[in-house]
Amino acid sequence: MLSDLEIGHLTKLKPIDEIAAKIGLSPQDLDHYGEYKAKLRYSALFATENNPVGKLILVSAITPTPAGEGKTTVSIGLSQALNRIGKKSIVALREPSLGPVFGMKGGAAGGGWSQVLPMEDINLHFTGDFHAITSANNTLAALVDNHIYFNNEMQIDPRRITWKRVVDVNDRMLRHIVIGLGGSKQGFPREDGFDITPASEIMAILCLSNNMDELKERIGNITVGFSYSGEPVKVHQLGFEGAIAALLKDALKPNLVQTTENTPAFVHGGPFANIAQGANSILATKTALRLSDYVVTESGFGFDLGAEKFFDLVCKYGGFCTNAVVLVATVRALKIHGGVKVKDLSEPNPKAVTDGLVNLAKHLENITKFGMKSVVAINRFPTDTEEELQIVKDFVIKSGFDASVVDYFAKGSEGGIELAEKVVNIVDQDVCKYHGLYDWDNPVEDKIFTIAKEIYGAEKVDYSADAKADLKKINKYGFDKLPICIAKTQKSLSDNPDLIGRPKDFLVTVREIVIASGAGFLIPITGEIMRMPGLPKKPSANTIDVEHDGNISGLF
Repeated sequence: MLSDLEIGHLTKLKPIDEIAAKIGLSPQDLDHYGEYKAKLRYSALFATENNPVGKLILVSAITPTPAGEGKTTVSIGLSQALNRIGKKSIVALREPSLGPVFGMKGGAAGGGWSQVLPMEDINLHFTGDFHAITSANNTLAALVDNHIYFNNEMQIDPRRITWKRVVDVNDRMLRHIVIGLGGSKQGFPREDGFDITPASEIMAILCLSNNMDELKERIGNITVGFSYSGEPVKVHQLGFEGAIAALLKDALKPNLVQTTENTPAFVHGGPFANIAQGANSILATKTALRLSDYVVTESGFGFDLGAEKFFDLVCKYGGFCTNAVVLVATVRALKIHGGVKVKDLSEPNPKAVTDGLVNLAKHLENITKFGMKSVVAINRFPTDTEEELQIVKDFVIKSGFDASVVDYFAKGSEGGIELAEKVVNIVDQDVCKYHGLYDWDNPVEDKIFTIAKEIYGAEKVDYSADAKADLKKINKYGFDKLPICIAKTQKSLSDNPDLIGRPKDFLVTVREIVIASGAGFLIPITGEIMRMPGLPKKPSANTIDVEHDGNISGLF
């Protein structure tokens, strides 16, 4: 079997100008990054603002497992299949982070014959967006410390600085550090720490901003810490928003690439769904909707994380109305939720598939809570039996949903024509009836509990002493009307990664609540989730190499 990288090298890529022409763009609309990558110029973005808006299709999934569900592969394959049946489609995806690329997950550009290309470029540096976000974030950190070092006119309490530095590497050693050692000329000692770049509020802001003016406004609203008197201090009070936005001038522009079948693809922004909003940029999705009839996008991890945030945050800030949900499920993942070990997944086990359906059932229930219609994409793997696939399909249909077995990995668009036709049938015949899960004006604790109860299935939410103190600050300073972006393990519906399937009778523990006032949401941090991941015992970096001619190997 060919590797993803080998398939990518076998694919005949078209010059990016030809890909742009498919969606009505000219070479003058692009800033070129070589022959196969480009950014859309602001003039092109402005020119699309009055175009008709296409249909939006969200791809989500059941609770992820080590077996892999192939959500990105399905997203790409579906967009290719829509084009194959005569529709005009663009796929809009997030950019991969170097953390997972070199860590546990590996690359994030799809797989097999349903990839975005050039995959090695997309996985490694791409057009520099992540580096720009990292630089902007850390420049702000340096400016805040410098403000305190010289006179500290805003009376920022160094013990209460909330703005962390970031780096796009899984580095557990940087989670909690002390900086400013070495005497008065080196600054002032204080505790600090690093998050991973996808967790940066700058990343969230970039992906939630509709234009440059909104980007600057959101940066200005960032709370960097609190004064000695306990008042929040924001960036606009320090006057840094223009400089930080200047570092993001090019990063804000969506990236245009192509798939293995030369379908246009916007790949832009990369917040994780377990610690942030988990969707590509609003600007990329909005532009795609104005340049095509059907846009396929995805939300990170399972429906409980990415999709909930997509509906309650991204759609509201972007003004989107999603027309359909495609929920990805696999026999392999259901077996794990049914109690099978990874090493035994290749063995037929209809009972384990049946036992694991409780996880799928919960996600199907959650889809209806947003007023959405859905098709389940049963992503086929070579070891799946027809009996196992039929068990899943029968269950989905009995639950009141439609289902289709797809194999976009091995066959490209041909592996899921039926799914594309079913999705078109939904979005063309049904009026968008999307609604959010909660009212933003509700009390913070009520909003958190609604998500925990309705989406996760929790009985109760518990708060640590630190989280209770955070709630007091939030209510006192008027942050209580912000929506909620829960940081939670992706491995379980609960906040305990060991609870697979459909956990019951559990509580969710909130240990702190981060105020992301620039992004426009609150981040309750639950369980043991970290905003700076660590590397696994055998990281993907062990397989990555570069040949004498500059070709990358070992990416997947």
